[in-house]
Amino acid sequence: MTDTPLLAADEASPVHVLRPDGPSDLFFTADHAGREIPRSLGRLGVPEPELLRHIAWDIGISGVTERLSATFDATAVFQTYSRLVIDCNRAPGVPSSIPDISEHTPIPGNTGLTDADKAARVDAIFTPYHDRIESLLNARAAAGRRTVYLAMHSFTPTFKGESRAMEIGVLHNRDTRLADILLDLLRAESDLTVGDNAPYAVSDLTDYGVPQHAERRGLPHVEIEIRQDLIADAAGEAAWAERMARLLAAADARLKAAG
Repeated sequence: MTDTPLLAADEASPVHVLRPDGPSDLFFTADHAGREIPRSLGRLGVPEPELLRHIAWDIGISGVTERLSATFDATAVFQTYSRLVIDCNRAPGVPSSIPDISEHTPIPGNTGLTDADKAARVDAIFTPYHDRIESLLNARAAAGRRTVYLAMHSFTPTFKGESRAMEIGVLHNRDTRLADILLDLLRAESDLTVGDNAPYAVSDLTDYGVPQHAERRGLPHVEIEIRQDLIADAAGEAAWAERMARLLAAADARLKAAG
């Protein structure tokens, strides 16, 4: 560890926000939207082809979320840096926060880190991202605005040799108000295989965004996972954004009606 900043002055900000004053009740986050790596970390010693894979980012979710933000005129907050640098959907300090292996791929630049090395990544990337989400939510609360928190993610069609048939997963934990409604709507589509807390489930140990920002505030929320091969190009992103816009509008209408 040196006194050199992790991020140079000309490098990308760790957080990108679309429509910070958007009037929609819907509020989108994308914790794994980007795959940038600070120059000071030298690509983490990982071959470039590996950094294009799902281990580095949530393929396709940025494009889907950008389109949903535009459709609803809604605020959307994006993480710019790769989850291999620091995972912004994990609490700092847990082993998966800064992984030394992802799936089967070693991450040499993450081995042997000192506490100061880890703290530098938290300070430069994790904290600014979550502080921006917090400040936006605080402003909405102060203005008496209703907020529905939507954590957007994507998942790989195969993981450690296991094939995943589902096209979309709806993830939840303590509060299932919105998840139950969205699951009903997705299943009614009839052409989808839908996961209920699959391929992952939200928990305090495996997630940070939903427990910290949504559950703690009592906001209706859901974490959405879309299979990456379905949104790997612009056409797929557009098609899924259109579908999800229709379903989220219907889900929010039901949520409001239920009080």
